[in-house]
Amino acid sequence: MTYSKLPDPERLAAGILRRERAAVASGLNLLDNKLPAARQCAIRLLACLSGERWLNEGHLVGVTGPPGAGKSSLVSALIREWRRAERTVGVLAVDPSSRPELGGGALLGDRIRIKTQSHDEGLFIRSLATRNQLGGVATEVWPMSWLMLACFDIVVIETVGVGQTEIDIAEISDTVCYVAQPGSGDTIQYLKSGIIEIPDIFAVNKSDLGAPARKTAAEISRSASRPDRREDWDYPVCLVSAATAAGMRPFHDHFARHREFLRDAGLLAPLRARHQCAWVVRLLQEEFGTFGLQLAGGRSAIEQRLSETRSGQFEEYERMREHILSRLLSVNQPTV
Repeated sequence: MTYSKLPDPERLAAGILRRERAAVASGLNLLDNKLPAARQCAIRLLACLSGERWLNEGHLVGVTGPPGAGKSSLVSALIREWRRAERTVGVLAVDPSSRPELGGGALLGDRIRIKTQSHDEGLFIRSLATRNQLGGVATEVWPMSWLMLACFDIVVIETVGVGQTEIDIAEISDTVCYVAQPGSGDTIQYLKSGIIEIPDIFAVNKSDLGAPARKTAAEISRSASRPDRREDWDYPVCLVSAATAAGMRPFHDHFARHREFLRDAGLLAPLRARHQCAWVVRLLQEEFGTFGLQLAGGRSAIEQRLSETRSGQFEEYERMREHILSRLLSVNQPTV
């Protein structure tokens, strides 16, 4: 995408808000473009889409779990339930990348495994690779998820298959669902810290396997009542089968129930603001290190600035990034 071909941000934003598929695809491509001119265009686009909806509307759902647990099949079954309820759905499906020396590409298999009706105007799926970034999601997922939130009722982020420590999905999603595979480990695995700490909903897929699925659900239920859990949410453990649709309706209902819980408790807007702040700090630190954060005033000053511009975090992030770059250039100027 060259400078001359960059879209007009205002016109593109209007198309995205009308849920035009071509506009949504073009917007996501723009956010994936690393050229300086594209970055500026993307910031303007996100500014046009920002507003109170980012803090109060829609539902950002994260689905994570180990490889082979059936995350994509379960997402596919959830999509059917949401579409039956006439909710529009956007999906960001993350797949692993091959090593850079092997080309860095990826077989975007999650898109293949998510079975949907063709030509469904209420559903949009975008696949992307991790680009060998740790954490279960690529950094591009952050702005992409907020773009999709501007035009879809439900936005689902399906992580790459993860282990015990890839917990970045918790810093994006309103509701995190962990999908477990029956018979994949012993009770000790579910007592360890890490990814088991972050879900709001647990799903044991492949319940048609019988006893192994029930045993895994019981193990998770015993570990779900951790001392660091909220006392006002029950952290349901659901036995489901994407293949037979067993347990899907009550499982689906827990997502709406958790969304209502966040809204009624006044937690949704603060949660999203905190997530945006965490991503800004993370991206600045990854690009410039601790020294770069200090040039921007330190973590506390950054968080304060972001709290004052809660609906324009992406624009504020770019301003801080440019500020750090200018400070680095001045620090590295040779003395005469």
